[in-house]
Amino acid sequence: MKLVSYVNDGQTGLGVLEGHNLFSVQELDKNLPNDILALLNMGEKGHVLIKTALEQLKAGQITAQPVADYQLLAPVPHPTSCRDGYAFRQHVAAARRNRGVEMIKEFDQYPIFYFTNHLAVQGPGEIYCMPDHFQQLDFELEVAIVIGKKGRNIRAEDADQYIAGFTIMNDMSARKLQMEEMLLNLGPAKGKDFSTIIGPWLVTPDELQAKKVPAKQGHVGNNYDLSMKCWVNDVLVSEGNMADMDWTFAEIIERCSYGVTLYPGDVIGSGTVGTGCFLELNGTAKLNNPQHQPQWLQPNDKVTMQIDGLGTLENTIRAEATDWSILHRKKNL
Repeated sequence: MKLVSYVNDGQTGLGVLEGHNLFSVQELDKNLPNDILALLNMGEKGHVLIKTALEQLKAGQITAQPVADYQLLAPVPHPTSCRDGYAFRQHVAAARRNRGVEMIKEFDQYPIFYFTNHLAVQGPGEIYCMPDHFQQLDFELEVAIVIGKKGRNIRAEDADQYIAGFTIMNDMSARKLQMEEMLLNLGPAKGKDFSTIIGPWLVTPDELQAKKVPAKQGHVGNNYDLSMKCWVNDVLVSEGNMADMDWTFAEIIERCSYGVTLYPGDVIGSGTVGTGCFLELNGTAKLNNPQHQPQWLQPNDKVTMQIDGLGTLENTIRAEATDWSILHRKKNL
């Protein structure tokens, strides 16, 4: 099923998407909560209640409204935490090649991740950025999972059962801020903490069964043959596939949960797919043509991401009405 968090007539709610129609879960069953975190904390019971209620849809007993009538939020508007992985070798290798450095051998030894600001998660619609963000503002095309049940020290062989669903992620990046602060070997921080976009809905694993493919050799866990694309102002700039993940989400969960409890509502991103950001695209283009002029996101740009089975996530980038800059506050220049 596809779970949707929304605003309608000033009220937030939780719905199920069937075709182009959205059904409030509380209209399906009064015992269901109107919040995704509360639903996830019900575990399998909540899933069964929704599936049972959805059978009534086929009998025409419940009415719905077109999803276009609702303002969609991030499917998990207030995650309990938000991590982002580094699962695509193609992206890492290309980015390092473009900087003239060798591929780092540790990539093939263990999956890594960083924490980002879970209170800055946003969904479809307008994304407001500060002046310093527009100093090399970038998109990053990713898949994200949402954890569906509590677990600690989870083995990769068991980890797929902890995934409640999948969604599209755009890990927004302010590259100038990111590159400056990472010279100090700490981060990413201000280059990443202003916005992480997920949406438009959360797709449960059962909907993707037909797209399941084996993990890469030497790896453990499920993977999926899902085409991934990104357009900027309706121009296709990135194209990849989730099947190219070297580290599976199961392996990332194993790493994340070592000595740490994961909770329902935790969001974990895959990391950027190959060709999935301007940083990589600009570097490759510059390598092939030294005269290449780099492209970055600008105010009023439209970013559209589409992943098979997961929908289309669309955002418009807006500029905050301010000239406030922390880059101008640097000392000892």
